[in-house]
Amino acid sequence: MCPTVSPGGRPRLLCMGEGKSGLTTVLLVRHGLTEVTGKILLGWTPGVGLDDRGRAQASALAERLAGIPLAAIVSSPLDRCHQTAQAIAGRRPAGPAAPGGTQAVVTDDRVGECHYGDWTGKELVALAGEPLWKVVQSQPSAVTFPGGEALRDTQARGVTAVREWNERLGPDATWLLCSHGDVIRTVVADALGMHLDMYHRITVDPCSLTVVRYGDHRPFVRRINDIGGSVADLLPAPPPPGGTDDGGDGGTGGDSGAGGNGGAGAGRAPSEDEIVGGGAGVVPVTGAASGGPVPPVPSSTSRLEA
Repeated sequence: MCPTVSPGGRPRLLCMGEGKSGLTTVLLVRHGLTEVTGKILLGWTPGVGLDDRGRAQASALAERLAGIPLAAIVSSPLDRCHQTAQAIAGRRPAGPAAPGGTQAVVTDDRVGECHYGDWTGKELVALAGEPLWKVVQSQPSAVTFPGGEALRDTQARGVTAVREWNERLGPDATWLLCSHGDVIRTVVADALGMHLDMYHRITVDPCSLTVVRYGDHRPFVRRINDIGGSVADLLPAPPPPGGTDDGGDGGTGGDSGAGGNGGAGAGRAPSEDEIVGGGAGVVPVTGAASGGPVPPVPSSTSRLEA
């Protein structure tokens, strides 16, 4: 194993080859809560922005990421994502990419929500009675929403967008993508080498942070569903003493030490979404971000973005 130290001073381990130069780091952020998250299948419904809880979540995440230089901030065109991305963009390190501490947000339709067609705007509880719902749960790769899009096409455009932005921004860049639960889960499934039919196993809570590093040979999934903790390991590595690079970061460490979750799982009660294994429900919000109790999503209807 080859230990290294993050700029924050915390030892961490790298997977084989991960410490080498030439990796592009993608911060995948799901939008914050809206008034109907977990109740309505919003899809591409326009004009639905963050509620008070969602704005508090976005502000808290923006504060966490305030010291991380980003080569680009890319967002779904939908209001709930754009507002989340704007909160992050407004708290950047001042520099060429962010004069005055505000960075531009670039819209990319390819990372917009799945086109749910005739299901758009309907209550999740009602949709659970549709015959297609069972297929969504058991074999999502076979699903084409009536009047809408196939989930496999949602994955294809999302993964293509990520790969093309990686190519555009180049090796060693760190950039942020603000999108939706289903889109992020399909991108993560691709990075993990998982079949789309298993993407329900990935949890992506509102305003959570997921981190994937892309290299020439394989992606490395660094965090999934991170909702708190230090992000110091995402800072650019300091130059080596004397200006030399011994290439020692390439070690043989396993992924069990890959620095991970930022406290996303330990020390808190599992959300409704984690209990049922889906990725589209709501996460309990406490403290300053709380706007009162959040109704849980029925377990039979928690596996699609709302």
